[in-house]
Amino acid sequence: MTTLFPIPENHPQRFVLHNEVHARAPFILKLPVRASHLALVLTQEQKLLERQHLISLCERFGVTTPDKDTDHFVASFDAFQIRWEQHGEFSTYSFYVHENPKDPFADSALKKVPVDWLSQLTGQVVVAVHASIVSADDIQYKETNDLALLADHFAGNAVIGSKVTGGAASVFTDFRIHVDGFSRFLIVDHDLRAQQAGRLLQRLFEIEVYRVMALMAFPIARSLYPALNKSDRQLYTITNAMTMQDKDDALLLDELTNLAAEVENYISSNHFRFAAASAYYKLVGQRLDDLREVRIQGIQTLGEFIKRRLEPAVNTCESVSHRFTLLSERVSNASQLLRTRVDIIIERQNQGLLSSMNLRAKMQLRMQQMVEGISMVAITYYAASIIGKFSEALHAYGWKVNSELVEGLSIPFILVIIALNAKRIHKIIANTTE
Repeated sequence: MTTLFPIPENHPQRFVLHNEVHARAPFILKLPVRASHLALVLTQEQKLLERQHLISLCERFGVTTPDKDTDHFVASFDAFQIRWEQHGEFSTYSFYVHENPKDPFADSALKKVPVDWLSQLTGQVVVAVHASIVSADDIQYKETNDLALLADHFAGNAVIGSKVTGGAASVFTDFRIHVDGFSRFLIVDHDLRAQQAGRLLQRLFEIEVYRVMALMAFPIARSLYPALNKSDRQLYTITNAMTMQDKDDALLLDELTNLAAEVENYISSNHFRFAAASAYYKLVGQRLDDLREVRIQGIQTLGEFIKRRLEPAVNTCESVSHRFTLLSERVSNASQLLRTRVDIIIERQNQGLLSSMNLRAKMQLRMQQMVEGISMVAITYYAASIIGKFSEALHAYGWKVNSELVEGLSIPFILVIIALNAKRIHKIIANTTE
């Protein structure tokens, strides 16, 4: 892209990051409208297949196909519009039809989608929703009417709802899955604009998806309770045994190490799920705030109903995750204390061993000195004997030499020479060891 001013070149991600604010923009819808929304959990392999599956739908209707790296796609076909988004754990499909039957849920938007294509969608459904935006006159809705009449659109179930978007619409639901496998949202249009309708439907769909995704951690949290309590009791048993003097510290340390490995395995295996639950819960709260709900007298708002049932489940997940984190810290502290005690015991044993080695070294030195003294006497004896033999030989040759006298007089000189040589050797050894 050329610039009018001599400024430095663009960062490679500048335009991608700049345009991110426009990503996943809501539809501009013509009212009235019916919509169907699917959220599917997929594996990495299935994500590649679903992109090819979406391309096949576009090719069937002669519509421009999505780019290979895109994670959201919007297109209009002959009888319906589609919005596709790919997220980290799931993908969503929203189908829109601009028709207004007498019964808002009698003829869903999915009926306009090719059945063969729909039946080959990959993944597992976690959310399936039908939504319909109708005028108040279409369903004879008045705020002064008995709201129980709305229950006819929800199989007689208790209705939950509120005014939203500054009073421009009223939203009703029962948060139940009906016989067709779909839950329902009924939106009564008071003064909705096309852009408001698109944003409202997107928020409602996201609330339903994020609510269910947040709850995926709840069964895991409940299943972990027995393991958490077991590990807690095991840690108590080990720490209690640490206070007793007759216990094998090495064995306790092995048990603590195994317990630490188990706890860390639980944490690493479920950390992502618990962290995702917390993130999804925050998103639900944000989307509910975006609705700007106003109470309709006599029924619960969407925010009240969801938070009353979702918050305890999320708190349970956070509690289990927090308890495992605390348990890991306690195990680490106990291991550190036990290792410190084991190190002190080993240090004492090493000190005793060194003292024993020092004593043996002193004894060996005394023995060496004694042997050295005996050796000096023996060397002196043999050296004096040699001198005596040499004197005898001289005497036999004719020299007047008293061999016994010479042998006796040589002894002091031999001792002095041996002592000086021993001292010199000790000095050489001392210099070498230093």
